[in-house]
Amino acid sequence: MASADNDGAFSEQERLSIRERAKELKTEAKRSKAADKAAADLKDQLTKIASMPDGDRQMAERLHEIVTRVAPELSPKLYYGQPGYSRDGKVLVFFRSGQMDKERYSTLGFSQQAQLDSADGFWPSAYALTEPTATAWKQVEELVKAATTN
Repeated sequence: MASADNDGAFSEQERLSIRERAKELKTEAKRSKAADKAAADLKDQLTKIASMPDGDRQMAERLHEIVTRVAPELSPKLYYGQPGYSRDGKVLVFFRSGQMDKERYSTLGFSQQAQLDSADGFWPSAYALTEPTATAWKQVEELVKAATTN
């Protein structure tokens, strides 16, 4: 995400993300029935993915396929206007479109709820994505499995 201006103010992209997150929270509060909410959340996420520029859209679609296959217990959810996957309302895995954020690369991220902790106290929580190879997608699959294992 773009960094804050020199005076400490949020950048335009950061303000946009904050507004999108506020809108997501209002929408969540309005959705009452669990089944309706799940279907609406999936629709919102797929709509967001479909609106992404070429390259990012394909990566988000591939991530969506991996998460729904490897961790079907996770629920799709928009997270700061981008696709995320949650358990009990808390996002574990998310994708940030680099093109939409005007960044050099897209990001696959894991929140604090992800189970990726390492014994040496050092582990990555985000990965840059440009044009992942088959090997990289296999690593993504393994990370998603690890992140959701209790």
